[in-house]
Amino acid sequence: MNGASSISSRLSAKVNEFASFTVDVIYERRTGRAAKVWGTCLFLLSLLFRGITLLRRKLYHYRILRAQHLGCLVVVVGNLTVGGTGKTPVVEKLARTLHAKGRKVAILSRGYKSKKEPLIKKWIRLLTHQPPAPPRVVSDGETIYFDSEVAGDEPYMLARNLPGVVVVTDKDRVKAGQYAIRNYGVDTLILDDGFQYFQLNDHLQLLLVDKTNPFGNGNLLPRGILREPINQMRRASYVFLTKSEEPPSQELIATLKKHRSESEWIECSHRPQYLQSVFSDEKLPLDWLKGKKVGGLSGIAMPESFEVFLKELGAELIVPFRFLDHHRFTARELKEVKASIEENGLDVLVTTEKDAVRIKPDFDPGLPFYFLRVEIKLLSGADSFEEAVKRICFPRQHGDVDRWESGLTQIPFPQERQDN
Repeated sequence: MNGASSISSRLSAKVNEFASFTVDVIYERRTGRAAKVWGTCLFLLSLLFRGITLLRRKLYHYRILRAQHLGCLVVVVGNLTVGGTGKTPVVEKLARTLHAKGRKVAILSRGYKSKKEPLIKKWIRLLTHQPPAPPRVVSDGETIYFDSEVAGDEPYMLARNLPGVVVVTDKDRVKAGQYAIRNYGVDTLILDDGFQYFQLNDHLQLLLVDKTNPFGNGNLLPRGILREPINQMRRASYVFLTKSEEPPSQELIATLKKHRSESEWIECSHRPQYLQSVFSDEKLPLDWLKGKKVGGLSGIAMPESFEVFLKELGAELIVPFRFLDHHRFTARELKEVKASIEENGLDVLVTTEKDAVRIKPDFDPGLPFYFLRVEIKLLSGADSFEEAVKRICFPRQHGDVDRWESGLTQIPFPQERQDN
């Protein structure tokens, strides 16, 4: 039994090592012959992926496949790329603002990396002609029913941070939306990561572009990080440039102008607010990190942005513990982290909020353990994110033409940066 377990452990380590190598090739972090050969193979696969995405778009464009209407406001928040744009804080801010303005909001997520229904149960449903499993209600706005392992990282985090907002997960977002409307009386649906979800007719599409790495190497998956060609940003109602601590490059501005000539873009940044204990409600100011020897634990698409935050706050980043995006930490891995903490004499271990929800409560790193709470802040286009939301979703209150019901709203935002 121990031999089988050892083989399984070694196989898992090899799979993770290969996955890490592939990610490094995609993000241009690896050089050498092996990286070049594997990059070429991935490029050939990306040509196939491009053809499939084009065919799918055409099927919906010519109405061979049809999107469904659900009779309420549908706002999409999504990316052209995989991971790393800081989408979850934007979804959270949007949902909180709409809820505060009196709308009954539900967030629909596909529940990426969540626990799936066992295959045997699916077969039983098919063989006995039972209806499909209902969507998974992570939160009804009052009670959280599942942990991050079952619900998925982002849905659980959103449910925990958004009392009063319904959070539902299902691969079929049409079914999830119908369920939320029927059972909770929602009048606003936010599709988390829904820019490529054509099955549901939407009214507004908010596209997020990471200013620090907007389009990767310009290739589609799996050679690059693009889910669609760059020119598809023309479908967006608004483009949010995230992580905009510095003005965008001239190259990015040229690309935006090329594809967004009839509308403007909005600059925003993700800014740390405070430190919070992973296992309690204790909060500390950011300057507490100054001068401390820190270990940075992250399993996100762009760990560099998290590590830059730590350095900017005055921390001495001694050990960056990096894992793949959405990685679920094993007991062995956390044991290795603890051993490295002791070996390097660290003062504190810091992780991201998304990673914190995946840490088992029995993990004891032997030193203070906090996550960095990050929130969105608008830099241009309106005095605040709340103002932008009001102009987008409550146009009559601002003298704008109320056309979101037909999905045609185009409200211009000023281009100048502001110091707020």
